[in-house]
Amino acid sequence: TAKPMCYAANVCEEDLADGAANNVHVQALRQKALDEGCEVIIISAQVEAELSELDEDEAKEYLESLGCDEGGLSSLIRATYKQLGLQTYFTVGEKETRAWTIRQGFTAPQAAGVIHTDFERGFIRAETVAYDDFLSCGGEKQARDAGKLRAEGKEYVVAEGDILNFRFNV
Repeated sequence: TAKPMCYAANVCEEDLADGAANNVHVQALRQKALDEGCEVIIISAQVEAELSELDEDEAKEYLESLGCDEGGLSSLIRATYKQLGLQTYFTVGEKETRAWTIRQGFTAPQAAGVIHTDFERGFIRAETVAYDDFLSCGGEKQARDAGKLRAEGKEYVVAEGDILNFRFNV
């Protein structure tokens, strides 16, 4: 059976800005990946090591100085999620915000089951707000007040980045 694949090319810092356009090894890998229907992610282990020691603002500034939108590790994670048909949804509480990984196409009850099987078994509805709406409104209460919070039933297919609050009864 064919397994989903992507390639990661470890390049020097100088090759990051142009996506290693002049790196003959990366170009050969891109051709191989194209023939196989795969994706190539450009990453610099050296840069990633440096990024890991910086705070968020410094890391963003460093990436911008290299001509990059995001780090290679983030790109690699995004590509592998895509290849494996995975996505993320969030739960937000007073004490904890958590990301949950599910398969693309999961319904709200299936997503609830990732947290606990009782959530899936006793699923009533999911209070749902899109990630962008949550951020632009400034939180769950404000999203509710703005009419962005929706009550979704058992047939709802969870979208990437949804923020869900499950109602259930067991």
